[in-house]
Amino acid sequence: MTGGTQEADAGWSRRRFVGALGAALAAGGTLSGCSGDGGEGSPASPATPDGSTGPSRRAGASAPAPSATSRSPSRRPLYLGTYTSAEGGGRGIGTASYDPVSGRITGGATVAGVADPSYLAVHQDGRTLYAVNERERGTVTAVRTADRKVLGSSATGGTFPCHLSVHPGGRWLLSADYGSGSVAVHRIGASGALGDRTDTVTHRRPAPGPGQDGPHAHQFVTAPDGGHLLAVDLGTDTVYSYRLDERSGTLREVAQAHARPGAGPRHLVFHPGGRYAYLANENDDTVTVCAYDPATGRLTIGAPLSTGSGEGTNYPAQLVVAPDGRHAYLANRGANTLARYAVEAAGARLRLLGTVPVAGDFPRHLALAPGGRLLFTANQRSSTVSVFHVDPSSGGLRLAGEPFASPVAVCALPL
Repeated sequence: MTGGTQEADAGWSRRRFVGALGAALAAGGTLSGCSGDGGEGSPASPATPDGSTGPSRRAGASAPAPSATSRSPSRRPLYLGTYTSAEGGGRGIGTASYDPVSGRITGGATVAGVADPSYLAVHQDGRTLYAVNERERGTVTAVRTADRKVLGSSATGGTFPCHLSVHPGGRWLLSADYGSGSVAVHRIGASGALGDRTDTVTHRRPAPGPGQDGPHAHQFVTAPDGGHLLAVDLGTDTVYSYRLDERSGTLREVAQAHARPGAGPRHLVFHPGGRYAYLANENDDTVTVCAYDPATGRLTIGAPLSTGSGEGTNYPAQLVVAPDGRHAYLANRGANTLARYAVEAAGARLRLLGTVPVAGDFPRHLALAPGGRLLFTANQRSSTVSVFHVDPSSGGLRLAGEPFASPVAVCALPL
């Protein structure tokens, strides 16, 4: 999903797409995805609330400086990931703010000096933001949120990192390298800065799935019980379960869960109950419900379910679950929709309720604001962020005004 991935075509790497993107635009071409996620496409004009299209700020154009309103205590911070090496991309981590009632995004500054920050996560104490640097020499970077000072970087030991998360104890940062198919653990100091890398593990078994040239780790997260870490690998069609030694920061594999050959698992999200998780499979355009055993860390992957994408080519991206566990949402790249699911049987079943147009092109990343009343989508090809009001009763989605322009938007993190 996000240097070195092959999300739509096994013959194209994420980094090759970045290079091709720059060459195409230099020759007068249109903006396309920079991560190997599909074919060419022009930037879409953001949709207005009534569904019509209207003028938008040109991708890569400077956003207005933060206003007094955007600095109001009633507003909340929003961080935006991009590709700095893509033509028309950003210059670092984008910063803005949003109104938690209306969903309106304003402002637009940059934490410069952070290369290709394609995925973002924040520490539990809110004082430090972390970003992957999705490049051949993979690194992760820490930024102090109070003054946006870059605190330094740590090498992942792999290539093209595309995901990271903070362990619940707050002492370890977990990262996934798509290019090398490896996962890593980094020590977090008292200041939030990154210390040494304590472990790196490459997924060497099973063999790569159909059409894959090797392992491609796409996500590394902690299960709700806190006892196990799960690594989703698109290249081997496998979810790996690890135990983390919280004294040494080293990993021990304890289980593997195998998806259908060629499924291409990309992103996993847990139900709040902690006994079930939902897996988006990029290559075969499906979603699966997984049972999780906290005692062993073992995941059991269920039957494939529809993404609601229809007949066209589609690459499911990210799943999120409402805080109350009653609804789940999926980003459909290609169909350019959000699929809405009812969560039933205490998390054991998903039922597709329908889809909603995303008002952008190629929704790469989804995030719910705290409380779950707003849903943000980062639309890579249209260089926009869409915001939706969420009805907590029905799970319905309603577009909250015109999408916000953000260069090659691949991650949106509302705090």
